[in-house]
Amino acid sequence: MSEEVKHCPPRDITSLPTKFVLTACAAAMAELVTFPLDLTKTRLQIQGEASPRRFIGGHRAKPYRGMIQTAVGIVKEEGLFKLWQGITPAICRHIVYSGMRMVTYEKLRDSVLCKDKDGTFPLWKAVLGGMLGGALGQFLASPADLVKIQMQMEGRRRLEGKPPRVHGITQVFVKIVSEGGIRGLWAGWIPNVQRAALVSLGDLTTYDVVKQFLLRNTTLKDNSLCHGLSSICSGLVAATLGTPADVIKSRIMNQTRDNQGRGLQYKSTIDCLMKTTEREGFMALYKGFLPIWARMAPWSMTFWLTFEQIRRLTGVDSF
Repeated sequence: MSEEVKHCPPRDITSLPTKFVLTACAAAMAELVTFPLDLTKTRLQIQGEASPRRFIGGHRAKPYRGMIQTAVGIVKEEGLFKLWQGITPAICRHIVYSGMRMVTYEKLRDSVLCKDKDGTFPLWKAVLGGMLGGALGQFLASPADLVKIQMQMEGRRRLEGKPPRVHGITQVFVKIVSEGGIRGLWAGWIPNVQRAALVSLGDLTTYDVVKQFLLRNTTLKDNSLCHGLSSICSGLVAATLGTPADVIKSRIMNQTRDNQGRGLQYKSTIDCLMKTTEREGFMALYKGFLPIWARMAPWSMTFWLTFEQIRRLTGVDSF
């Protein structure tokens, strides 16, 4: 026991709030830059659900068939700034989610799971830390994610001739609580947490493992080039692992609910998974993969480069 404890570097608990704030700043910057791709991805994922025929301006609406067409369609039909509809709850969500997952992962890595005798952090520990950090962070941030999803779909609902459900963040919260109580704020939290665990495994764990590999096995230094290469790998792995859970999460969160807060279209995560694959095929679980990857790549790079630079400028050790 003493052998393992010796290899756990001492941590200053007072530094955790500082790291949380630094993470929140980097996440907010990355979210602001890449949010239109998140909106595009959500519209693509919801598309195809069983619903009445859609009409826009007296004509039957054509389905979106790709990331670019979806984005262009939103701008033409709803306006340029609708690409950022739901950005406020998205930033709030990332402040909680990214802040908690990063702080949790670092705490587990440096003080609980600990590094091996040779100073390396084993892959299985990195996987465990990444998934636990992501799951905890997303559970706490799930209400903000629910609000974001519903706000993102409002523009499309109005164009389809459907009555508006919400007009602002406050009204969304009031509506959700009135329909399903406080528990209603965590509607869809299971696929949400599952997705977050997988995305965090792909993003956070991959970044840490690849970065340490590059530092130990190449001539690269702990600089922007190393951070950039690590973030490219993390974005690809995160998109591949997280897309199916993201599709299910979006559909469960977007569905209409009864007076008891129960979903009218899907009963559970498994029910949504089964109905989606039966009606639309297995590849429907990868709807929106291109915009997810196209977003995660710049998001991951923006976040990690900003995060590492902010830590360096404020005198905090490199991640």
